[in-house]
Amino acid sequence: MVKRSEETGPGYLPDAALVREIVSGVLSDPFAALGPTEDGSGVVVHIPGAERVWAVNGTDSSELSQHPEVASVFAGPSVPYYRLRVQFPAGHMEERHDPYRFSPVLGEVDEYLIGAGKHHRLWEALGAHLITHEEVPGVHFAVWAPAARRVSVVGEFNSWDATVHPMRARGATGVWELFLPGLEEGTAYKYDLLDSHGRELPQKADPVGFGAEHPPATASVVRRIDSHAWHDDAWIRRRAARNAVDAPISVYEVHLGSWRRVADAEAETGERALSYLELARELVDYAADMGFTHIEVLPVSEFPFDGSWGYQPIGLYAPTVRYGTPQEFSAFVEAAHRAGLGVLLDWVPGHFPTDAHGLGLFDGTALYEHLDPRRGFQPDWNTLIFNYGRPEVKNYLVANAQYWLDTYHVDGLRVDAVASMLYRDYSREPGEWIPNKDGGRENYEAIDFLRETNVLAARDHPGTVLVAEESTTFPGVTAPAEEGGLGFGYKWNLGWMNDSLRYFGMDPVYRKHHADELTFGLTYIFTERFMLPISHDEVVHGKGSMYARMPGNHADKLGNLKAFYGYMWAYPGKKLLFMGQEFGQPAEWDFASQLDWGVVEDPGHAGVKALVRDLNLLYRDLPALHLRDSDPRGFQWLIVDAVDEQVYAWLRRGAPGDAHVVVVLNLTPVERTGYRVPFPVPGRWIEAINTDSAHYGGADRGNAGAIETEPVAAGTEAQSAVLNLPPLSATYFVEDQS
Repeated sequence: MVKRSEETGPGYLPDAALVREIVSGVLSDPFAALGPTEDGSGVVVHIPGAERVWAVNGTDSSELSQHPEVASVFAGPSVPYYRLRVQFPAGHMEERHDPYRFSPVLGEVDEYLIGAGKHHRLWEALGAHLITHEEVPGVHFAVWAPAARRVSVVGEFNSWDATVHPMRARGATGVWELFLPGLEEGTAYKYDLLDSHGRELPQKADPVGFGAEHPPATASVVRRIDSHAWHDDAWIRRRAARNAVDAPISVYEVHLGSWRRVADAEAETGERALSYLELARELVDYAADMGFTHIEVLPVSEFPFDGSWGYQPIGLYAPTVRYGTPQEFSAFVEAAHRAGLGVLLDWVPGHFPTDAHGLGLFDGTALYEHLDPRRGFQPDWNTLIFNYGRPEVKNYLVANAQYWLDTYHVDGLRVDAVASMLYRDYSREPGEWIPNKDGGRENYEAIDFLRETNVLAARDHPGTVLVAEESTTFPGVTAPAEEGGLGFGYKWNLGWMNDSLRYFGMDPVYRKHHADELTFGLTYIFTERFMLPISHDEVVHGKGSMYARMPGNHADKLGNLKAFYGYMWAYPGKKLLFMGQEFGQPAEWDFASQLDWGVVEDPGHAGVKALVRDLNLLYRDLPALHLRDSDPRGFQWLIVDAVDEQVYAWLRRGAPGDAHVVVVLNLTPVERTGYRVPFPVPGRWIEAINTDSAHYGGADRGNAGAIETEPVAAGTEAQSAVLNLPPLSATYFVEDQS
């Protein structure tokens, strides 16, 4: 339909059929019915609740006629550059701009890139943007909904009435847009859609919304994302070195809502989580003091259910409002950078929840997901799976990774549940999945998506890093994409994690029968660039905390835990530790409560905390402990066959000229005195870490701070030393080069 002034009848009033479309909310082409007539001489408006309406400018005024049967529709002659003066009941008057007199905002380039699935800065085109358009401030809304018959913006500003602000369709792209003058930051809104058959759908949050209401409310909120003045150029310039494979990387994984909480009489539970600004002070200072190099936060993309910890997101472009605004999240990231800490975000492109206001059946069709549940439904989590083969959906996700790296200056993304994306049969029985075109189980579309995400991140944000939580033996996770790999910077070593926790969790009397749990990982450790994770997943769902998983009484648990950390920090690979485990929290993690900080008053738990801090500092200071984390030249077994004693020793090497480090583990509760250990070079070796030190709450059994080797052959070495090995301990000896 094309609106012409002569078709609107006497007084410019629309005909009855058009009026019915306007007031029934099925108007699919609103700019052909509302706003200026084609020749500019008239204007048609729909304003529920209005009693009188005028078109006015600085000098002229023209009252519009009210439709005789539909009181909310007005039409009449226009004036140049008009505004609307509206009289409501009780004589209330207001002036406003008419949204339907403004030209489109999106340009042809945006349309082309969106349609091709190649708009890598998608967030600049879609979403709700505070702009000045044709010299008028307001908000530009744009959303992708190709199968919808009609899309409207709704909110308090129009009483959530879908008939008031239907949007303009942008041709074959499937994008709808509308500029609403006068709206401001903080405005809550949703999209109201009719499917292709004209059926009403649940009102939807904005897939590219930059803010959201506090859960359980579900509307999107207009937020500025470009107002933070960044001052971290120096950090960005050196970021590549901080994330590099030869750098020390020790990650403190944090759930922001339960790290520390403060009393709040207005909160339902009497306490609240810290805000982004409070975390920028307290969490950043703590992590820096503890010697960590990075903070990794569980997902901050907006999510409806607290109990999902963020792993079932709906607002992929919105930092959760639970802790503050986008600007305050930016301030948190910048505070970390000032303190010398990188920030990694957990990112969840593998699935999304079925909540009615989310992405599922967004325009009445399986738009973001697969229609067939054998490809589109994830039974483990009762969630929907993205259709990576649809160009617009892949673009939505690839751009989302770019968005977090670009807008919030984060230093990397840890990609959740990669295995569930790589394999079509993930967690499915035969007959419950559809093979790929070659009859196999690999998800080619997801593999292509992951490669493209990594390639673009490296190209457009050099120095950032993507980390894969990938639990299978899929080849080349960290190999370059151009060589057929996925292109990740690091892969979580979940095999190491499972083997190590199984070994350390058993009574030491049985450990000699399970020595391969400690040694097997070295057969593949250099096939990928690995990160060693003790993550939130290992301290929930009845698994117990790291402290609780250790065998024995309180002293034994602490001894085993300290030995484990000594083993972990000396093992090849970057480090990751979930909050609370750095001081041996006794209780399993509870997302609804803060960490049990009170236990740090106990000397044993304080000792664990001091050990983790010292391990971090030593790991950072000694190139031998990090430079060749992914290089077989950086590791050599010295003792691997003392099965009955469960004594292990190995050498860590850095570059030529760097001090060597020898690590010795005694993983039984028996003190071993006079134990001969091979050393690679003669001389004095400083006892840099002894997990049984009194400083760490131990009994101070050891080697008085240093040893001298002697020319007695042991193992494959010509030099050795006789050591005292404390029970359940790890001891680090550093070559004295003074």
